[in-house]
Amino acid sequence: MIKKALEKVISEDMYDIWSILSGDEKRMITDNFRLQPYKKNQVIYAENEAPEYLFTLLKGKAKLYKEGAGGRQQILRLISPVQYFGYRAYFAKETYVHTAAAMEASEIGVVPLKVVKTLIEQNKDVMWFFLHELARNLGSADTRTVNLTQKHIRGRLAEALIVLRQQYGYEEDGVTLRMYMSREDLANFSNMTTSNAIRTLTAFVSERLIYVDGRQIKITDEPQLLKISKYG
Repeated sequence: MIKKALEKVISEDMYDIWSILSGDEKRMITDNFRLQPYKKNQVIYAENEAPEYLFTLLKGKAKLYKEGAGGRQQILRLISPVQYFGYRAYFAKETYVHTAAAMEASEIGVVPLKVVKTLIEQNKDVMWFFLHELARNLGSADTRTVNLTQKHIRGRLAEALIVLRQQYGYEEDGVTLRMYMSREDLANFSNMTTSNAIRTLTAFVSERLIYVDGRQIKITDEPQLLKISKYG
């Protein structure tokens, strides 16, 4: 009964990879798959740890970050359902170069990477699936690196808000971001100090681009934010 319920979760939430597996390969996944709950701010894996598992975020939100000088975090990537992470270091035969942590109560599917390696070796569609994922993430990382180093503060923060909208969407009102980040996290995601993030948010409010209530951000002029993100 438990196995059937687990198979239903995997087949529905991880359909993109489930659909390219044979019957025996699906059984291999269900036999080795487990659901793991994480609390807000709980570390999923830490920098310098050896990779052991493929992680799939099924519910909640997570971040990949690296600590820099003075212990300040730089958020490298935000994870939303259903995205796979934690496998690049295994393929590169190295330890993790960043830390992953839940940003809210989350549920994550976990599969040993040795199982994933076996699937890749016997099914070229699985190999192409992960090659596509890696290539797409690399392209996004390259673009983001350029934007974070060349855009001014306004452009970086506008881009961060647009990325949050694209990745997590709006609440039912159609304007409130479905992501409630602390000012520090928003700054770390935008490559700026917390004080600069607060000042820029205040400027956006005065320009009627957004409305802020605590951690709740409503985007009231998305076209103008897109323009600032593009040219900022």
